[in-house]
Amino acid sequence: MMKKVLFAATVLLATLAACNGNNNAGANNAGDTNSNGNAAPPVIQYAVVNKYPHDTSYFTEGLEFNKGQLFESSGGNADESPYPSEFGIADLKTGKVTPKVKLDKTKYFGEGITFFGDKMYHLTWTSHVGFIYDANTFKLIREFRIPAQEGWGLTHDSTHLIMSDGTSNLYFLTPDSVKLAYITRVTDNNGPVSNINELEYVNGFIYANQWETNYILKIDAETGNVVGKINLENLQKEANSLRPGADVLNGIAYNKETGQLLVTGKRWPFIYEIKVQ
Repeated sequence: MMKKVLFAATVLLATLAACNGNNNAGANNAGDTNSNGNAAPPVIQYAVVNKYPHDTSYFTEGLEFNKGQLFESSGGNADESPYPSEFGIADLKTGKVTPKVKLDKTKYFGEGITFFGDKMYHLTWTSHVGFIYDANTFKLIREFRIPAQEGWGLTHDSTHLIMSDGTSNLYFLTPDSVKLAYITRVTDNNGPVSNINELEYVNGFIYANQWETNYILKIDAETGNVVGKINLENLQKEANSLRPGADVLNGIAYNKETGQLLVTGKRWPFIYEIKVQ
């Protein structure tokens, strides 16, 4: 899709390139080691406990619970994409999304979303800006500058917003000013891990879709180390068999009140509730 073409052509800022080093999107199987003897992250087992319908018109970029409601964002542009560039409330009974904010597709390709306090934050892909809304009314409060070449995934811990840009970097931002506090690099036994996409913070760990793979990575939020991998290849195969044109795995949402963990993909026919070990 569009992201594949432009991502390959994007030249990262020199400071970010220096931070990234030589990224490696691939990873060894669990139990493998590199030349230094470091073990690969183990494969985390999971079980599907429920399936819900999903809006296949949505090119999913973000998925997040807020006050018991599931929110989803989609990305698209006017020239190349039929998909909406918006976010709204997803109904797990019908799969349909009720839009709350629609972006101008001639300007903005919508990306990740997250709620922090009484505000909702929304990234755009290559426009270098994000938006802050009132979390109750969805009235625009202001724009902010994204501290990277691109905006991809977004989540938060108790003190910071956490953003990805498709590299191995995780950007920790102050919620009020939306300024860069620090950068953590995602690494495994082979070094930096690139293509970090949609994010979800769960009890001290960051779960991240790795773009163009079937993996969700479990990342230690303090160190950036990948401590485990969930292989959702079977869900990807089912999505492809049931919905020709289903795209990559993308979308993780955790309901901290219930412990419910949801995953989906771009134009997938289902949102899956999974239980991990």
